Amino acid sequence: MPLTDPQFSAPGGKSTRFLQRKNLGFQWDLARQVERLDWLLAQLPRYAEWGYNELYLHLEDAVEYPSLPGVARSDAYTYREFQRLVSAATKAGIKVVPIVNLLGHTQYLIKRPELRDLNELRAPDGSPLERGQICPLHPRTLEVAEKLLRDMAPFCTAGKVHVGLDESFHLGKCPRCRADIRRRGRAAHFATYVHQLRGLAVEQGLHLGLWADMLYFVPDAVPLLPRDVAVYEWYYYNFPRRPRVELFNYVESDLGERLCARGNEYWGCPMNGAFRYEPMPHFRDRLENILSWWRHCQRLNATGFLMTSWEPNRLALELTTVVDAAAASLWLDRGVSEPAEMLERGFARVFGRKTARRSAQVALACDRFPFGGYPRWEINSNWNTVSRRESVGEYRREEKYFRELARTGRKGRTSLPGPLQTSVEFRHYLAQRDLAVRTADERETLPAAIAAGQQAAKAMWASTRERGTHGPNEEILRADAARLKDPTAFEPKWQLCYVVNNFQPGAHLVAVEQKRPDGKWETLQACHTHEFQNRAARRHGGLRREHAAPVDWDGSPQTLPRLRLVLRGLGQVKLEDVALTNGTSHFPLRLRRKIIGRPVPLRGWPALDWTRNRDAIEVRLGPSS
Repeated sequence: MPLTDPQFSAPGGKSTRFLQRKNLGFQWDLARQVERLDWLLAQLPRYAEWGYNELYLHLEDAVEYPSLPGVARSDAYTYREFQRLVSAATKAGIKVVPIVNLLGHTQYLIKRPELRDLNELRAPDGSPLERGQICPLHPRTLEVAEKLLRDMAPFCTAGKVHVGLDESFHLGKCPRCRADIRRRGRAAHFATYVHQLRGLAVEQGLHLGLWADMLYFVPDAVPLLPRDVAVYEWYYYNFPRRPRVELFNYVESDLGERLCARGNEYWGCPMNGAFRYEPMPHFRDRLENILSWWRHCQRLNATGFLMTSWEPNRLALELTTVVDAAAASLWLDRGVSEPAEMLERGFARVFGRKTARRSAQVALACDRFPFGGYPRWEINSNWNTVSRRESVGEYRREEKYFRELARTGRKGRTSLPGPLQTSVEFRHYLAQRDLAVRTADERETLPAAIAAGQQAAKAMWASTRERGTHGPNEEILRADAARLKDPTAFEPKWQLCYVVNNFQPGAHLVAVEQKRPDGKWETLQACHTHEFQNRAARRHGGLRREHAAPVDWDGSPQTLPRLRLVLRGLGQVKLEDVALTNGTSHFPLRLRRKIIGRPVPLRGWPALDWTRNRDAIEVRLGPSS
């Protein structure tokens, strides 16, 4: 049914002007990996058929900038290839909005020695560091921004350019910016830069767009923004009425109402994919996030609805395409708003009806055991961070579960589409590794599991990317194979094991430090507590996760190592069940207190510094308190 049909009703039967505007966008994140151009071109008519009419391209160094040679990486799209992509989108009826990051996420510029002086972050001697973000007051920043925008202007077929500006937590770090903020305030400092970028966009005949999250932290900048700037608010969990602010312990945000009231274009932005090391989306979470935003955009009569996509380089990209196709049910299929039915229709649109129901069932079944959260991901880089006191029962159930899913997915008429099948097989490998590293009787299966995991990881990558390149999942498997050859990999080692009760979710990590003979504290392990699941996005969290840090110790109580637990970032957690163990011997430890850190701030500028300890507690030998 056409979107302009006056009889169209959204879930709940409410017809809205928001639907009639037809501003339905989708995003490809090409900054993490370059997708094959032929594959991208083939998707454009399908997205147009599903009702999408704007394509947002997150680029960084994935495209050639003629005015700034050397910024593009070696496998970047050439200017001519990019023109082909934009021309094909135009032919399909889809307008293009390039995303050119011009504040946070500008490592693609700072990595070049000739542009490093743009960095906001400085060494004690005043020299620019190798990592950071560009400084809005640097004398060359607007010159570089103008070149980037001029190079991308021919591809801005929607008449606008998106400049990012999200997650710019280094704002105000350099001396000139600190002085400006002291004089005028952070809101004016930020808003002035937006006005300057808006001026550069206007010179190219374009409107300006930016992400909304910095306005949570500098809310006084909202009335200072140009009224013709489009603002895109993102939040990637479900919510009952309004999106929330992760760094402020998930307080509700009325930013959308404020922006709409002053006349700015306002877009609501769910997300279609996975987070960091997750090998596939948590499908129900993604669809519930989409439904939350759909209702919110209807309520505010938003300008548009953008399906964002981030860090898909660990996924088979077709699975994020399925989520985009499932979201289209909201405007293509009258009254369809139940996640399982939406997902089945998404699989049908991408892979055909024959296997759609079975595919949706398997995809949702994978949600039962999400490979999510930083404590779970520690195994990717260090097997010694796997707790030796943890029960293996749940890991056995998980391994059996994915073994059966992978096996049934290959059967005859019910065989799954290739990208889903290989994703399940790779997920099975992760479950096999989790079990084998934790229990001796499964370790002999690990060599064969690694070989099968490599095949699955290669297939996931090669389905949309150049076959001569390698993805990050393959790098994890190569590292696992190298660890397996280490004769000491499974030898009992001492660990400090502890439970983190994330009772007040914020932006923090917990680290273990050991005092060395020279008196310095060395970090043994550090792990973020944040988790990317709907059940974790609550003001009063309560998720309890086992952590473990390898400790240099001979096991003698007379030479107990000096250890402390520290918190970095913003907020507080509760520490429980702290002990030193090597799997057979067990020394319980006590703490002076269980809660570490300070309450999460609910407003203001988040002074995030992941290198500075906000709080510390030394552990003592004795019964756990």
